Amino acid sequence: MSGGRPRSLGGGGQHHVLDYLKRMQSENPAFFYAIQPDTDHSTGGATMFWADATARMNYSYFGDTLVFDTSYRTHRYRVPFASFTGINHHGQPVLFGCALILNDSESTFIWLFQTWLRAMSGQRPLSITTDPDRFIQTAVSRVLPETRRRYSKQGIVRETQEKLAHIYRSHPMFETEFKKCINETETIDEFESSWQSLLQRYYVMDNEWLQSMYNARQQWVTVYLRDTFFGELSVTDGSGGLNSFFDGYVGASTTMQMLIKQYEKALASWHEKELKADYDTTNTTPVLKTPSPMEKQAAGLYTRRIFMKFQEELVETLANPATKTDDSGTITTYRVAKFGEENKAHNVCFNSFEMKATCSCQMFEYSGIICRHILAVFRAKNVLTLPSQYVLKRWTTNAKTRAVLDEGASESPKDSRESLTVRYNNLRQEAIKYVEEGAKSIHIYNVAMDALREAANKVADRKNQGSGGAQGGNLTNGSSQELHVAEDNTSATFQSTDEKQRKIRELTAELESTNQRCEVYRANLLAVLKDMEEQKLKLSVKVQNARLSLKE
Repeated sequence: MSGGRPRSLGGGGQHHVLDYLKRMQSENPAFFYAIQPDTDHSTGGATMFWADATARMNYSYFGDTLVFDTSYRTHRYRVPFASFTGINHHGQPVLFGCALILNDSESTFIWLFQTWLRAMSGQRPLSITTDPDRFIQTAVSRVLPETRRRYSKQGIVRETQEKLAHIYRSHPMFETEFKKCINETETIDEFESSWQSLLQRYYVMDNEWLQSMYNARQQWVTVYLRDTFFGELSVTDGSGGLNSFFDGYVGASTTMQMLIKQYEKALASWHEKELKADYDTTNTTPVLKTPSPMEKQAAGLYTRRIFMKFQEELVETLANPATKTDDSGTITTYRVAKFGEENKAHNVCFNSFEMKATCSCQMFEYSGIICRHILAVFRAKNVLTLPSQYVLKRWTTNAKTRAVLDEGASESPKDSRESLTVRYNNLRQEAIKYVEEGAKSIHIYNVAMDALREAANKVADRKNQGSGGAQGGNLTNGSSQELHVAEDNTSATFQSTDEKQRKIRELTAELESTNQRCEVYRANLLAVLKDMEEQKLKLSVKVQNARLSLKE
């Protein structure tokens, strides 16, 4: 990748994007965008960042791990597009923001990460996955110094294919063995042995590229990263973090004029997939495979995909017996291995007083889902339900309930712009929760409406108690790249009580109308999804009948 060279887009495409960002921000004050100051007087244009209200809210739920995907930034693509993404409670990609990087430089990436962090109210992720670009790495270390960094495994594999093209051509099995070495080794010793064996087998012991990758192994080989949460649903997952939110929507032929349309298509598509996953989780019952109360408990807690992963681990305990190897009072150590694979045993330490267990495979630390080895120990110790510390809220059906961001006991002037955003987002989240819950039934709807009316009256009473002046804030962003809080203590004017009550009645009526539309939309959506399931079932029966006819 090139460094420090501006990208020239031409054709007024940048203005097309900027007009879109301005329009979106004017329609919704929680839409954030910023433009990098032109300090270098670049002719290629200014780097832009944006995140809509949904992206910012999703980050408050799923901001524990972050992927910064810059694969579109290479000159093979016409648009230097980058995305900030994560993983939602269904294991699907979720968007946290986008950028157009028109100047590859260290200062650009530092500005970009600082701007992104401001848009996310200063909440830092536990881990981040990026390309091993030196400018990006410098920016991450400066802006997110405590966040665990990981190189994209996809990027490493892709560059290895380019650097070792001659070996790939002359030795077709090299790629398979290389991926097996980095994806399927379960311990550091096993990786080290496998790596050395691979180099010797293909006579590449002195290859500079492979040596440089080996030197950086702690930042991209899974066995070195398992002590940190990255949200991958398999310890041996070969994806390496890039979850491809825009795959199929942004490609080599995408122009700047096409970008916003494709961006919105991707948003709509993933939103639809999330709705479908929500529907499946809420309206279908998973098939239980054991009589375990823990399995039934998990079925009611987790989203469907996460439950299926947990169920897989639980069923595997039948083939992975736990053998006690040490007992020192409260701490008991077990050796857990699959029948016939005793050489791949894992050690589990169980604290009976705290009901905590740690496993050498570190699957829970890495993916947030408890492993078969700990579950085997729970089975041996007659632990019938999952201890609460092993149920991450981010994987449950309640993942999107209120996310509280700690602003601290006091608020300094420099923090006022961030806290205004926090207050706005929190209020918006609470309002959306009432709409979502209130639309489920007429009884809950009436309860929600009564609560909103009572809240509206309390807000009005509170405002009436003000004496002589008021402090207010306007949420603005954009070309100034800042969230400003405008305070006016001298010229505040008050509406009369009658005007306020009239306004409350208007807003209440509007909310009732919105709730009614939500109920209609929800009913229509459920009907469509139900019809889709019925059509799929009918088609499956037809296919099965056709196959039987062919056999006859």
